[in-house]
Amino acid sequence: MSWTLAARLARRELRGGVQGFRIFLACLALGVAAIAAVGMVRGAIEAGLRDQGAVLLGGDAQMEFTYRFADADERAYMDSLASRVSEVVDFRSMIVVGEERALTQVKAVDDLYPLVGAVVLDPPLPLPEALAGGEGLPGAVIDKVLMDRLGLAPGDRFRLGAQEFRLGAALLRMPDSAAGGFSLGPPMIVLTRDLGQSGLIVPGSLYETEYRLDLPEGSDLAQLESAAEARFADKGMRWSDSRRAAPGVERFVDRMGSFLVLVGLAGLAVGGVGVSSAVRAYLEGKVPVIATLKTLGAEGGLIFRIYLLQIGALALVGIGLGLMLGALVPLLAGPLIAAALPFPVAFAVYPMPLIEAAFYGATTALLFTLWPLARVEAVRAAALYRGGGAAGLPRPLLMLAMLALAALLIGGAVLLSGMWGLALGAAAGVVAALLVLAAAGLATRRLARIGARRVRGAVALRAALGAIAAQRGEAMSVILSLGLGLSVLAAVGQIDANLRASIDRDLPSRAPSYFFVDIQNDQIAGFLGRVKSDPAITRVDSAPMLRAVVSQINGRPARDVAGEHWVVRGDRGITYAATPPENTKVVEGKWWPADYTGAPQVSFAAEEAEEIGLKLGDTVTINVLGRDITATITSFRQVDFSSAGMGFVMTLNPSALAGAPHTHIATIYAAPEAEAKILRDLAGAWPNITAIRVRDAIDRVTEALDAIATATAWAAAAVLLTGFVVLIGAAAAGERARVYEAAVLKVLGATRGRILASFALRSVLTGAAAGLVAIVAGGIAGWAVMVFVMEADYQFEPVSALAIVLGGILITLLAGLVFALRPLAVRPARVLRTQD
Repeated sequence: MSWTLAARLARRELRGGVQGFRIFLACLALGVAAIAAVGMVRGAIEAGLRDQGAVLLGGDAQMEFTYRFADADERAYMDSLASRVSEVVDFRSMIVVGEERALTQVKAVDDLYPLVGAVVLDPPLPLPEALAGGEGLPGAVIDKVLMDRLGLAPGDRFRLGAQEFRLGAALLRMPDSAAGGFSLGPPMIVLTRDLGQSGLIVPGSLYETEYRLDLPEGSDLAQLESAAEARFADKGMRWSDSRRAAPGVERFVDRMGSFLVLVGLAGLAVGGVGVSSAVRAYLEGKVPVIATLKTLGAEGGLIFRIYLLQIGALALVGIGLGLMLGALVPLLAGPLIAAALPFPVAFAVYPMPLIEAAFYGATTALLFTLWPLARVEAVRAAALYRGGGAAGLPRPLLMLAMLALAALLIGGAVLLSGMWGLALGAAAGVVAALLVLAAAGLATRRLARIGARRVRGAVALRAALGAIAAQRGEAMSVILSLGLGLSVLAAVGQIDANLRASIDRDLPSRAPSYFFVDIQNDQIAGFLGRVKSDPAITRVDSAPMLRAVVSQINGRPARDVAGEHWVVRGDRGITYAATPPENTKVVEGKWWPADYTGAPQVSFAAEEAEEIGLKLGDTVTINVLGRDITATITSFRQVDFSSAGMGFVMTLNPSALAGAPHTHIATIYAAPEAEAKILRDLAGAWPNITAIRVRDAIDRVTEALDAIATATAWAAAAVLLTGFVVLIGAAAAGERARVYEAAVLKVLGATRGRILASFALRSVLTGAAAGLVAIVAGGIAGWAVMVFVMEADYQFEPVSALAIVLGGILITLLAGLVFALRPLAVRPARVLRTQD
């Protein structure tokens, strides 16, 4: 009965409109829209990858081998499954144009490529025509960016290894580009048969072969995968198919999307502050109604239900608006997003992102609504008529309900994000930031109260401090909402600045100038003799290198033991050494004797071994060129992968890899001004050797960081926008008090300029307080991410911090001045007559 009566009264009261709930609706709608939009974009990408899997992969399925071509048995097996089989050879090399050299990712193909999709060229030629060549030379197509860098045009000549080619067209897009993942050089396409005289594809060279299969309609991909892996389990074959054509892209999109949703949750927390403030302001405006109901005998529970139903109904409206906005914006921006991505996207209305956003919105709205509602529940009618506010804590049952809602919100974030560590860390960060900001708000009030008592003469400043110190003033809402938005932005700024500083400052001082790969066994002696005699080169490191796939750990499938650890994903570089290489630090166990020829032994990187859970005596099975080698772990050694220098997860005894074709890798350290000459000399002497300039690789990483930082900054800007809306709401809610304050000050002789200065000082001080606290919270968050997640040094970055403080001051000043116009314009007599 009480719920029925409450619903009837709530419906009648809502007929008066939602004037007091505009900020409530805006905060909720913005937070829900941000989460829904991120989810919709992620859903569009995942749908595109799923629907266009065969195009992205280049076939229905793919069998991949490292350092070798498929043997007759493997090729016969593929031919028995597929109607067509296309062979692709993928490797890195150097393109040479006169004195200019550049790294490129070469895709050597056959006449069937591509089985699915189309290669887009400029001019728009068929791929076979562009690769036909001319003037007695084979043809090639090259990425437009690389053409521009080297000054090439169709018809020009260039060299790849020892073979000269003729450029047929600019390569604009390959259908299978996304499946290849991150590459250090722009792509080019040639025919495999044209590489016969290049010296690039020889035993031990670093290359991968990919066999794309055009399968009959209705083939059971899961069954085919199981059969192929069972048949070729000991030959290093890796299977992939159109169900997950680009797992690296999927993994990145999923994690980036989850991260942005968590940033969106911070925006919802900011919006929650606005929700709580709007509900409190609304209930304060309903004092006569609540008092009348209590006078007529209404219980606190009935009043609680009346306003809970009202706010619940309005929350549904806000969530609905947010879902509409979150679904509509990606659809409208779909063509722009699709044009910027190298893989297909399928924009549509996906239900799961909307359900997730609605869950977050409803839970947040209820959580931040219960507190002001619960405090009104027990207030006596007499206190309400005297203008008194609610006091004390809500009853225990409602406190438990709020704790349960908080746990539900955090648990939902953990479950839906799929990254429990990041979700819990983000939740802890938001809660800690809110607590710090609340403490800062209380401290700001106290300091303002003390300052107002001690300031003499400065009327404008004293009035501003008095307004900040007021119990029902807007300072707390401003510091909470704006401070949290600025905290997210400050954390992003600190992390981004430290990552860039680490790359720009630390890596160049420790990283080598070049990596040289594909150095043949008969070339290594001459190569080392040449580079060690060059006075411009300060250091040279070299090692034999092979690629291997970790297939088993202690006789069990490697992924069953190590999960998705990077060591067991794909193939890894390995080496061998009779004695510990220079600067090697063995931290546990012993190295094998220099003349050891017994059962295979391996020295494992200590940190990675600890992450996987390995111990001395464990066995690791690796597949090298189709041959399984099971080695016992006899030592752990310290390997620093952060220096961008040479480092191997696994080093074996030489006899374990005896007879395996391999090449050598070398790193050289030199001054930047000497690098170009060194490259020309070495590439001229050994054209098959590929040089990877470390600074170019760092630039590619920096580009990726730019994209991530941009996406994160936009998400943080959405949080800040929500904070600005809350700020506007607080300023609007306080306008009535400022009108009365301005009237009193005018009666006491204050000019409009002095009153305006008081309002401006109030805004500046609260904005500065929010900005300063945001710097502290953002700095702590940035330090935690850099030290515990990135495992890098942290250094406070002052420029972005100063911008945060100035931004906080500017935002609050603008909002304060906008809502100062009406108080400055009113006549004191008209205002004072309406007061009791």
